[in-house]
Amino acid sequence: MANPIAERAALRSPLGRVRGLGSAKSGTQAWWMQRVTSIALLPLTIWLVFSLACMAGASFGEAQAWVARPLNAVLLLAFLAASFHHSAAGIREVIEDYVKPEFARMGSVLVVKGVCALLWLVSSLAVLRIAI
Repeated sequence: MANPIAERAALRSPLGRVRGLGSAKSGTQAWWMQRVTSIALLPLTIWLVFSLACMAGASFGEAQAWVARPLNAVLLLAFLAASFHHSAAGIREVIEDYVKPEFARMGSVLVVKGVCALLWLVSSLAVLRIAI
């Protein structure tokens, strides 16, 4: 029978074995949320593209009436939340990988989060204003 403790120690890097730390134990939540939002965006994007294609040539009033329908408003809000969260997480990953100075990295991440939150808020309020 194999020794599970020895097997786990063999998977660690030499420095990790010396320190007894292993991996950094971070990043799993960001990776998982990126996958969850991408899975949520798949049907939402298909729905949105199909709906907009069916509305080709519609008047402004017809577009407002379409947004005002409860199901469409809820799906639009879900699309906005998932897309802004997904894009902020993706841009944050790029910044963390390629921006080296710590101050610039943290500042850039905060700016991206702020801009995405502001854009989500403005677009969600626009949908709610039409729907209510």
